[in-house]
Amino acid sequence: MKKITIDEVHLKDKRVLVRVDFNVPLDENLNVTNDIRIRASLPTINKIIKDGGKAILMSHLGRPKGERNTKFSLKPVSVRLGELLNKEVKFVDDCIGENVSATVNSMKPGDVLLLENVRFHEGETKNDAEFSEELAKWGDVYIDDAFGSAHRAHASTEGVTRFIDTNAVGYLMKKELDYLGTALANPERPYCAVLGGAKISGKIDVINNLINKVDTLIIGGGMAFTFFKAQGKEIGKSLLDEEKLEMAKDLLNKFDKSETNFLLPVDVVVAEEFKNDSPAETISVNNIPASKMGLDIGPETIKLFTDELLKSKTVVWNGPMGVFEMDNFAKGTFAVAETLAIVTEKGAVTVVGGGDSAAAISWAGLSDKVSHVSTGGGASLEFLEGKTLPGVAALNDV
Repeated sequence: MKKITIDEVHLKDKRVLVRVDFNVPLDENLNVTNDIRIRASLPTINKIIKDGGKAILMSHLGRPKGERNTKFSLKPVSVRLGELLNKEVKFVDDCIGENVSATVNSMKPGDVLLLENVRFHEGETKNDAEFSEELAKWGDVYIDDAFGSAHRAHASTEGVTRFIDTNAVGYLMKKELDYLGTALANPERPYCAVLGGAKISGKIDVINNLINKVDTLIIGGGMAFTFFKAQGKEIGKSLLDEEKLEMAKDLLNKFDKSETNFLLPVDVVVAEEFKNDSPAETISVNNIPASKMGLDIGPETIKLFTDELLKSKTVVWNGPMGVFEMDNFAKGTFAVAETLAIVTEKGAVTVVGGGDSAAAISWAGLSDKVSHVSTGGGASLEFLEGKTLPGVAALNDV
């Protein structure tokens, strides 16, 4: 699925409507507390500025559910973006209407404008045609650089493309598609996928899609306990996705019949309470006490997983190995992060899925030591599931 990119589009003197992902955290004083997503958009915005285009940016922030709410205003983001660009970023308090029209019409080549939260209008999430057309009025060209929203068929990600002729991929989107596409379509082998996180339910389609594509599939985190339960093991008070128990049994049968190397933890760190200071012990997965819960993988599992990762030439990681937000249960997750950094240095392609995995590798200080950290949690998962992303499909093919 090859799409035209921003490099193939004439931008000079054009109004360039850009869907960015500025869904960033704000503190109680409405200051941006993490600007990674804003920084990720800078190459695309700077390209438009350099080429003499007029950058008109739109994004969502939070879930205001179609109502205006200052708590979800993008105004603080415009301030931070201006600091990062070292230039004025105009801001308008809506994304459609006369005020926007007047501001857009006053723009000069090289100017940057950020529109207010598109989700202040119900038409955004409903992909309303009328609302989409109103947004499309601001662009001669449309650039989608918001991979994190590409799995949603919303007005600003899919609807606008029906009313603009030139619809292209921005630099961040291109990087996401290049790395995730390569990992799926033409991986260098051995190819290893590491999946973790709380529940199996969000990863079933990913597992099904990867079973016959990867050489090794590693399962850790809370989701591993549903597999243990499916094997008849005692899991104590550990996380259990009870509704997916039969599906876990089916997956185990599929792995038995496939040539894929399937690895589950062999030991876990357990405690009686979901607290960092709860007394912990490491125990075999065959001997989990009924009174305790598994909160991290153990040292034998860390060795088992890292030994496998060190052989790999392509690695996709989505989901932590334990409750990494608690220091005492973060060792497994950070061990995976550190091993990915090592294999990347040796020439492997390593792709970290969004969400908790991205947060974990950032906490470990290793984000720049892997090939790519995805900015889209849900989008990267759906991509790994083999699904078509509406926001990508709507863009012009090469």
